[in-house]
Amino acid sequence: MFFDVPVPKNEAILTYAPGSKERELLQKALSDMAKDYYEIPAIINGKEVFSGNLGNCVEPHAHQHILAKYHKAGEKDINDAIGAAKCASYDWCIMPFYHRSAIFLKAADLLATKYRDEMNAATMLGQSKNAFQSEIDAVCELVDFWRFNAYFAQKIYETQPLISPRGEWNFSEYRALEGFIFAITPFNFTSIAGNLPSAPALMGNTVVWKPAGTAVYSGYLIMKILREAGLPEGVINFIPGKGSEIGNLVMDSPHLAGVHFTGSTQVFNTIWKRTANNIGLYKSYPRIVGETGGKDFIFAHPSADIDALAVASVRGAFEYQGQKCSAASRMYIPESLYEAWHERAIAMLETVKMGDVQDFSNFVNAVIDQTSFDNIKGYIDYARASNEAEILWGGNCDDSEGYYVQPTLIKTTNPRFKTMQEEIFGPVLTVYVYKDKEYEQTLHLCDETSPYALTGAIFAQDRCAIVLANDILYHSAGNFYINDKPTGAVVGQQPFGGGRSSGTNDKAGSSMNLHRWISARSIKENFVPATKYEYPFMME
Repeated sequence: MFFDVPVPKNEAILTYAPGSKERELLQKALSDMAKDYYEIPAIINGKEVFSGNLGNCVEPHAHQHILAKYHKAGEKDINDAIGAAKCASYDWCIMPFYHRSAIFLKAADLLATKYRDEMNAATMLGQSKNAFQSEIDAVCELVDFWRFNAYFAQKIYETQPLISPRGEWNFSEYRALEGFIFAITPFNFTSIAGNLPSAPALMGNTVVWKPAGTAVYSGYLIMKILREAGLPEGVINFIPGKGSEIGNLVMDSPHLAGVHFTGSTQVFNTIWKRTANNIGLYKSYPRIVGETGGKDFIFAHPSADIDALAVASVRGAFEYQGQKCSAASRMYIPESLYEAWHERAIAMLETVKMGDVQDFSNFVNAVIDQTSFDNIKGYIDYARASNEAEILWGGNCDDSEGYYVQPTLIKTTNPRFKTMQEEIFGPVLTVYVYKDKEYEQTLHLCDETSPYALTGAIFAQDRCAIVLANDILYHSAGNFYINDKPTGAVVGQQPFGGGRSSGTNDKAGSSMNLHRWISARSIKENFVPATKYEYPFMME
């Protein structure tokens, strides 16, 4: 039995404008959940597991407030999760696609309706996102992943050989991988946390999922929604805990069939090395899919629209405190535009408010934790002390109540300055001013400065300048934007991923990613098989 998955549309984004019903409901959910407290278990084979080894879910903007405690998976729990994934594998992979996809389509509808306010509140409180950033991520993008993935998967299954000559039938079968998938998810996007385990699961794979310790709060709600949508026991096993302990045990399983990862380049390199060292252990070659770091750029040509450029730099660099792998982190601007850009950018930053997520007038909130705060502050202090850089705006850091880092603009005279090359993952934008006549030369500099190649943007009205940038920056960004900020990829519109040290570029939000979680089998049936071994050329 096979039914068409409906052609999806992107989930409409609610505005939460003053006086709106959605604003009222979200504010109530925030108030209620901030007062609530509970313990979050691991979920293994559909059962809640309380290990007794506890970690805290805190509000980054008010880090003394504990939202919940979560139980960290120990060695036995990790092995049980692997065992549960193995046991559930056969029944899940042979379940008809219609029924598998129905689970995720139902989950999308549950999230878009019944759980919308709760998911937004969980992401806002636990990951310090404002209402709009949470809405576009934790609700709309995750809903889109679940709906579009089902549609893309159907199109994959429909892809069959072009020719079956008379007397035979050729067809393709798309199987789940043999083994389980290890999903390792980040703190910064709830949608990624939901997509990384569910995309392989949709294609018939079972999954062991390790969420980021700083996003267990919203991750547990994802599991709650999937279970309510009918996800069978053992298909996705949710095991919060210490990354090195979980990772080593899971990566050393002979049944590992793939890794779906979003996080730092350093951790991904470690994963890649461990799989290489274990290659003789595995039953099959694991599929390694990763989206990692970025040092994303905005490049302005002298013909750029100065107002659009200024807005893109503020939004692109400082939305969600710069904690997006796509966030603008370095900027190249010609001398002829610098003063006008500087005036407009500073004027906007003077109006930017920073604080608690429950105050909807705040554009900027807190960074995720102490480690991140200290790392970002270290880069700012380095720039402040350098004779090659100056702080144009911001630079203040205060972790007394929340992990607050003020949006910071740095100007450097060295195009290879530390903050122009290294990923910071915070609200810091470094600007390099180039001579107008050195546009092409500076494009090459942009291409060669960073090891990453995730996102980038060119601002220009001169079409020849755009073409030149597009050509020189050909491998510099997996997602390239023309006259727009380098953030905000939408499922079904801009499949997301980058190359070089930014990952394997398997494009989440498209069928390209789903292809990684299947193994095709070509089948030929001969209706009229030969009954003699001789060929015509042998006849006399």
